Amino acid sequence: MSSTSSFHPLPSRPLTVAVLGATGAVGQELLALLTERRFPVGELRLLASPRSAGRRLVWQGRELTIEAVSAAAFEGVDVVLASAGGSISRRWAPVAAAAGAVVIDNSSAFRLDPEVPLVVPEVNPESALGHRGIIANPNCTTILLTLALAPLQARRPIRRVVVSTYQSASGAGARAMEELRKLSRTVLDGGEPVSEVLPHSLAFNLFLHNSPLQPSGYCEEELKMLYETRKIMALPELRLSATCVRVPVLRAHSEAVNIEFEQPFPVEEARTLLAEAPGVELLEDFAANRFPMPTDVTGRDPVAVGRIRQDLSDPNALELWLCGDQIRKGAALNAVQIAELLLDPAWREAAAQPVGAPSASTVGGAV
Repeated sequence: MSSTSSFHPLPSRPLTVAVLGATGAVGQELLALLTERRFPVGELRLLASPRSAGRRLVWQGRELTIEAVSAAAFEGVDVVLASAGGSISRRWAPVAAAAGAVVIDNSSAFRLDPEVPLVVPEVNPESALGHRGIIANPNCTTILLTLALAPLQARRPIRRVVVSTYQSASGAGARAMEELRKLSRTVLDGGEPVSEVLPHSLAFNLFLHNSPLQPSGYCEEELKMLYETRKIMALPELRLSATCVRVPVLRAHSEAVNIEFEQPFPVEEARTLLAEAPGVELLEDFAANRFPMPTDVTGRDPVAVGRIRQDLSDPNALELWLCGDQIRKGAALNAVQIAELLLDPAWREAAAQPVGAPSASTVGGAV
């Protein structure tokens, strides 16, 4: 992984934290995680679009008023956790950084910028330490994938990855989740589902990912997995092909992954490495044909990996299956973990001890 020559820690005091996009599903999860992980918040500012300004949210028993995002809103802010979309981030992240804040951005706006670290804390934590004011949070499917690839790559070099994703409605936001519920009821009642949030109904249906198609024939989501994985793992020549599919699951994404190595990789060795890898849990019972499901990880931190097996078509390849909560580790949790990397050691030690507060697994209509 890449190295850095400087470390820019956050101040050793309770921090002023702004959540940009506070009303969305990821924003709501961010608020829950700040409490759950004991992040040292002194003041919390909730920022959103002007249409949401004036709304009130309760956090830690206090009623807070949502502010419209503006340059003045970033004055005195130490950390911005942004989850409001690429256009909003491109406009406001540089403003916040210029005001002295560290911006951890959940959009795609800065992910491939060579001056901006793209970080999964369990994979390339050192990349965050030399930031210049903005740190990018990777795409949800990329985060889940790299957690499984990194411990294996550290043991034997990877030559090629082929991945198919099964992405839940949560990846398109709270409105898509609610639409899936509504249209499923419509179908069960004998009606014709008409989608307004997604291009097609997900009710008892699936479709190839709806991000824009590129000249290569791959969609934008699939290319994110390629280029972001290369950057995070410092493997600029990694061969990776992805097919991304939207499926009728409310929350948590799944991935079928084929990994080709430079040499054979014993299955039991891979299983041991993944069982011990940070952020990963091994969940497999071959006798019972029981492997990770979205319901196993909804509202939880670990990425569940299982059905690790030898690829019968290639002696150097393994197959595996994984599931991870898109809103949590695929977005909000990863962002908070990045912020934790920037705490000085004393603050970091305290923040790393969860208090056992309930997860926001029902936020944004999730179940």
